[in-house]
Amino acid sequence: MGEIENAIERADRESFTHEPPKTLKGQIGYLMKQLKSTRAVAQEIGVSQRSVERYRKGERKHPPKHIADKIDAAVRSRWQPLVRKRRRTQAAATGGITVETRARFGYTAPVGTTDDGRFRRLTVHLPPEYAQRLFDARDAGASDQEMRGIIAEGFKDVYFQDGGSRAMGLSDVEINDIDYLDLDY
Repeated sequence: MGEIENAIERADRESFTHEPPKTLKGQIGYLMKQLKSTRAVAQEIGVSQRSVERYRKGERKHPPKHIADKIDAAVRSRWQPLVRKRRRTQAAATGGITVETRARFGYTAPVGTTDDGRFRRLTVHLPPEYAQRLFDARDAGASDQEMRGIIAEGFKDVYFQDGGSRAMGLSDVEINDIDYLDLDY
């Protein structure tokens, strides 16, 4: 997963109304309900079917850390899909999306101005249409670079050009060398 995809996933997790199961037995039980078979759960987390059966019955309570992390990630990625969908729909319809980042921004500007990229720490609220485009791109399987382009275009319109009132000669903005990126919606 790319940085943008991870940021969307973290923002989704912040919207949970209930915490996902914490015990191994509870997590495996939840995955069994979602995936319907021990074989599917085993393939998802990268273990044998027999291991899944042991986890489910409580015969084995402490998987290796990397397996425990995979189980937790699988549960969290499926947890409360309707809550996630509702939050995304609200962001895309009325709320918009807030992007907080520290990254190197490069841009194409008219002759006589600097176009050297430099690190900036920005927190910018992007309008709902950018949230919709970002979610649509993610659902369509867009690359991290394509999703960066959507956010960069939003920064160009909202931050650099201030909705059309300045920097009109600025034609292209790029986000490079992301130090961190966080989304909220």
